[in-house]
Amino acid sequence: MTASPRPAPAVAPAKFASIGSPYFGIMLAGMAVVLILSNIGASKGVAIGPIITDGGFFLFPLAYILGDVISEVYGFKVARKAIFTTFALSVFASLCYWVIIALPGFDDDFGTSKQAALEGALGPVPQIVLASLLAFLAGQTINSWILVKMKARSGEKSLWARLMGSSGAGEFVDTLIFCSIAASVIGITDFPTFLNYVLVGFVYKTLVEFLFVPVTSLAIGWVKKREPSYGVVGS
Repeated sequence: MTASPRPAPAVAPAKFASIGSPYFGIMLAGMAVVLILSNIGASKGVAIGPIITDGGFFLFPLAYILGDVISEVYGFKVARKAIFTTFALSVFASLCYWVIIALPGFDDDFGTSKQAALEGALGPVPQIVLASLLAFLAGQTINSWILVKMKARSGEKSLWARLMGSSGAGEFVDTLIFCSIAASVIGITDFPTFLNYVLVGFVYKTLVEFLFVPVTSLAIGWVKKREPSYGVVGS
C-alpha cells in the first residue's frame, strides 16, 4: 500500500505594520527628496565614454530601494499613498520652479546672467518632471504590487526573490516611459542613442538594486524589529 503524499506546508499569512511610528514618515521624506533632486539632475545629459545617461542616474535607484522597504513592511495600500504623496510633492516643486523663473529679476548683467542660468537649469524640468512622474507612478506601483503579491505567496520567506523580481519589472516600465518622454529634452534625437539611453538606464538601475539587496534586506529587518505593530496588520 503506497503512502499518500504529505500535504504541502501552509504558508504563513503575509505580515505588515501600521504607519503609527515615525519610520514611515522618514522614509517618505527621503523618497520625495530623492525624486525631486533626480528630476533636476535628469535635465543634464551625461556621457561617460560610450555610456549615455543623465545627471540623476546615481540618485533614482534610492527611491526604489525606499519603495521596496515601504512595500515590504507596510503593504501595498500604504506604498500607494507614499507614491501619490511623492508624486504630489514633485508637482509642487515643479510649480515652484516655474514661479521662480517667472518672477521679475534685476536687469543688470548679473541679474540677466542669473536668470539665464535658472532658465537653463530649471527650464526643462517641467517636461522632465512629467516624464519622471509618469514613469515613477507606473514603475513604483508595479514594483510594489508584485512585491506584495509575492509576499502573499511566500510569507516572510524568499525576501531576496521578492526584491529582485519586483525591482526588475518596475525598473523596466519606469525606464522605458521616462526615456521616451525625456530623451528630446536632454538632446537625444536618434534611435541608436535612445536605445543606448534606455538599456543603460535599465541595466544600471536594476543592477544597483540587485547589488543593494543585502543592504535593503538589512534595512527591512531593522524596521520590522522596531515597528511595534509589525505582524498585527494583515494584507
